[in-house]
Amino acid sequence: MNRTSQLGEFLRTRRSQLHPEDLHLPTYNERRRVPGLRREELALLAGVSASYYTRLEQGQSQSASPEVLDAIARALRLDESERRHLHDLAEVDRGRPRHRARRSAPERVSEATRQLLDVLRDVPAVVLGLRGDVLAWNRLGHALFAGHLDFGAPQSTARPPNMARLVFLDSHTRALYADWPGKARAVVGNLRLVAGRHPEDVLLHALVGELSSHSAEFATMWADHRVRACTVASYEMRHPLVGELTVIQQTLSHGPGPDVVVATTEEGSPSRAAVTLLAQATAHTTPRGSTGSRTARQAVAAPGGTASRDARPAEPGRSGPSASAG
Repeated sequence: MNRTSQLGEFLRTRRSQLHPEDLHLPTYNERRRVPGLRREELALLAGVSASYYTRLEQGQSQSASPEVLDAIARALRLDESERRHLHDLAEVDRGRPRHRARRSAPERVSEATRQLLDVLRDVPAVVLGLRGDVLAWNRLGHALFAGHLDFGAPQSTARPPNMARLVFLDSHTRALYADWPGKARAVVGNLRLVAGRHPEDVLLHALVGELSSHSAEFATMWADHRVRACTVASYEMRHPLVGELTVIQQTLSHGPGPDVVVATTEEGSPSRAAVTLLAQATAHTTPRGSTGSRTARQAVAAPGGTASRDARPAEPGRSGPSASAG
């Protein structure tokens, strides 16, 4: 991914998604050959010359100031994440040396993060790397997001599970989200942000290429140049063991390195009961258990195939949620 062409593609795509009537610009009933705003209209809104904006969009200008970029962001009606992404794409044009595409060092889970997973044993939690690779998960995180996979899959150095691959290429994960298109757009938007910040990452290039070639939906969403920071989002899920539940997925960011993503539920809600029931069900399985486990399915069986909403925590002396595996 060439950084300059990415800037131009981003500007052209986002300009095409704005319509004159959205901005109360006169059109005089003219028939337009291309959708969206014209370059001169966008330049007028941003307060720059049409020739300068054209050079910027074509990658011929290498000195866009932060103030000009902010003016263009306002004209394009970009949100804060999109504005930062625009600055990331333009940063190389302000004198930062170009680098060859390179392979990043392997991502590892620190002992402190493993202890955090253990403390969060009653909350589904996963540790995600830069590109969405699953580096670790606790028992509930595994059961909620990918119980059909082997629990030890994140320890696979060759090809650990990747959230983007799961969302676009795995039928179980696609069925897991009631609003799959919304989840898919969030995944693509986050990958766009990462690509803007790490344009030389070889593995990221390979992931985008793989997803583009195997999923027409991903290719279409990627070409849309939408960006989105997935720090907090609410999702309705349809879990094969415990039925419907609503979770808030939020990232616990603690500086550089892998992120811990947790899925929380409202206290006293049916969703909280479903997570409690899932914890009880997975306590009866081995760490390598999957959603195909007969014991787990029997533990949550209910008429209609959904979890009983009368689930309660295990009584003292009975099996309850186990500690997450390190």
